[in-house]
Amino acid sequence: MSEVRVAVLGASGWMGRVHTMAFQTFPHFFGNSFGTARVTALVSSNPNAGQELAFRAPDAKILKTWQEAVADPEIDLIDICLPDNLHYEVAKAALLAGKHVFCEKPLADTAAEALELAQIAREKGVITRVGHAFPRNPVHDRAKEIIEAGEIGEITLFKGCQHVDMYGNPQTPYMWRADGELAPTGIVGDTGSHVFSFMDFLVGPVTTLIADTYVVTDKRPVVEGLGLGEVPELTGNEEWKPITNPDGANVLCHFANGARGMVDFSRTATGRKFMQSYEVYGTKGSLAYNYDELSRLRFYTNDDPTGRRGYREIDVGPEHDTYGAFLPLPNFGLGYNESKIIEAAEVIKSITTGEPMWPTFDAGHRICQIVDACMSSSRLKRWVDID
Repeated sequence: MSEVRVAVLGASGWMGRVHTMAFQTFPHFFGNSFGTARVTALVSSNPNAGQELAFRAPDAKILKTWQEAVADPEIDLIDICLPDNLHYEVAKAALLAGKHVFCEKPLADTAAEALELAQIAREKGVITRVGHAFPRNPVHDRAKEIIEAGEIGEITLFKGCQHVDMYGNPQTPYMWRADGELAPTGIVGDTGSHVFSFMDFLVGPVTTLIADTYVVTDKRPVVEGLGLGEVPELTGNEEWKPITNPDGANVLCHFANGARGMVDFSRTATGRKFMQSYEVYGTKGSLAYNYDELSRLRFYTNDDPTGRRGYREIDVGPEHDTYGAFLPLPNFGLGYNESKIIEAAEVIKSITTGEPMWPTFDAGHRICQIVDACMSSSRLKRWVDID
């Protein structure tokens, strides 16, 4: 058994809390045969977070800067849960220091930065992982198995979407996710990259696309100390800041295997608290998934006799080892926190075995290429090729 020493950066934020929990709890579900994690350091620039962080991980060092964690010889894995604009700088420093790196999505602000990170990682021989958690739900492993077995034939069309109403209300206050300096790609790198991760996992690389990105509400009130999801009453005296990155996008694309794609996503879909779905059509059948039914896949095949054809429901259950680690019965559903626990377990297993698992920084680079192309296409108002 090997112990991997982890530093969680951005530990006082929502994602930092989720990652800290995931590293601490995954052995409860997956055992310790491939190693364990010890949260050695929690990093936060919030001067008031120390007591809370010490409660979450009593034995961890509480650090104020990411540089301290990267320089610490007692840390094996740097876990980056920081605003988007810091991902490249921090990941590069960690890689050059010989650390393994787990970075929340998007991997970088540009595809060029993501490519550089992937190249450094290969040169250093370290394990990398990007936090595209949604495809790690076991239901998507089943979808991939069906596709790779040829059961739906050659893929002809992928349709995907993800919508939330985080910014559906024009009065919802400003946050860093709407700041083009802190999050240059806006919803394209934030929510869009989730859909793009399904595309990379299930269908493969994208070769060309055309995108229309847009802003729905051009300015929002500033409320200090606001957390994600909180909507306070406004006093009328707030400063208003401009929104400097996209609220949503519509995308058409071509895949390397000849399939086409239709994708849309936004943070302004009033009433949609969290909507995520995809459909994969092939020459022999199709698949359909909706996040409202977390562990259910719908499968159609032309092999069924005439008059009996229709979508059948496949409820993923304990026959899948990862699902079975959590639940003994099918279709109980694995939520977002479970997907992060799966990620944490896979990251540690990759480090202790030396075997990388999707999505590495190479996959992160491909997804950043799609993000880049969307931003360029919308700006240029034309199709953009992806190398």
